[in-house]
Amino acid sequence: MARQRKKSVRGGGSVFQRKDGRWEAKLKLEETGKYKSFYASSEKEAYRLLEEARLQQKMGTLATGPQQTLKDFLEYWLEDVEKPRIRISTYINNRVVVYKHLIPGLGHIKLHKLTALQLQSFYAQRLKSGMSASRAVRLNAVLHKALDHAKRLKLVGTNVSEDVELPRPAKYEGEVLDADQARILLQVAAERELDTLLALAVVTAMRLGEILVLRWTDIDMVKGELRVSGTVNYYPRYGFVEGKAKTKAGMRTIKIPLFIIELLKKHRLRQAEKKLAAGSAWVERNLVFCRKDGDFVRRSTLRNQITKLLQDAELPYVRFHDLRHSAATILLALGVPANVVQELLGHADISITLGTYGHVLPSMKRDVVDKMDGLYGNERPF
Repeated sequence: MARQRKKSVRGGGSVFQRKDGRWEAKLKLEETGKYKSFYASSEKEAYRLLEEARLQQKMGTLATGPQQTLKDFLEYWLEDVEKPRIRISTYINNRVVVYKHLIPGLGHIKLHKLTALQLQSFYAQRLKSGMSASRAVRLNAVLHKALDHAKRLKLVGTNVSEDVELPRPAKYEGEVLDADQARILLQVAAERELDTLLALAVVTAMRLGEILVLRWTDIDMVKGELRVSGTVNYYPRYGFVEGKAKTKAGMRTIKIPLFIIELLKKHRLRQAEKKLAAGSAWVERNLVFCRKDGDFVRRSTLRNQITKLLQDAELPYVRFHDLRHSAATILLALGVPANVVQELLGHADISITLGTYGHVLPSMKRDVVDKMDGLYGNERPF
């Protein structure tokens, strides 16, 4: 059968049959002046692809950049685009997502040929193999950010990650300690020199990273307050990484009660003795809570100590972050206004506080009603 001649199409472009029997549609790109080809098994399909391409070009969604694999693009995006503008801790976490999950599972696919169906299958396989819903959502969030950049560069026409359906992550329902349990915890902690650190956790609701990066210069014993301005975490290959608070609300000044000031004074004396014993091996970081040599404490080390402490105190297992929840819950139960608790926690918006601790509010409403009854109940107008 004779090969079909090239036919120009009204509105721009052409359709013709190739030597290999396939049909090719060509469209001149307005942005570069170069031609982009689309291939089909039939003339009708080629015309359809050309029409779609012309419409996408008119709408500004046509992919016009060079073809590359998703692996090549993700490596470029992570190192050249994302890394310079994010915190090192965020970069490290995103790097794990890219190199441990996205590239091994999807990296071989051409960037412009990636489909929502491929993504849906990829996440389904990961979920079946035990990946949590929250982890899958995290993977898609990183990929979405990368594909948004690809879309701006006209490397893809659409961000296919937006069309994926993922299960909603289950909300973690952690244990919280009540006021009596918190007191028991601090009593047992005093025997192991952990009372000062845990008192800060259950009274000030500070995060673990905020406590471990706290320095003596952040504390004003006279005014009875401390300044929270950052966090620290340990990452393999990077060591201890310090970072600033994520939000302006996270950078806050907290008033501390007298008993914590007394605990801090005793803790500083004990630390001075350890510094003297360490001699030249002491690493001077001016940390409030440190190892025997003055350096940062690993979170895992502290978590193990607290787990053992909870067992010995015959208290329910709680994560360290649950101590923060415990502090907020106790304060709200005592009638402390939600906006004051919000400032203590460093929440940027009170809706976060109310959304997390709203379960405490019904009992507070009952208390308000009782107080109103006590105030006005005896006043009978008849």
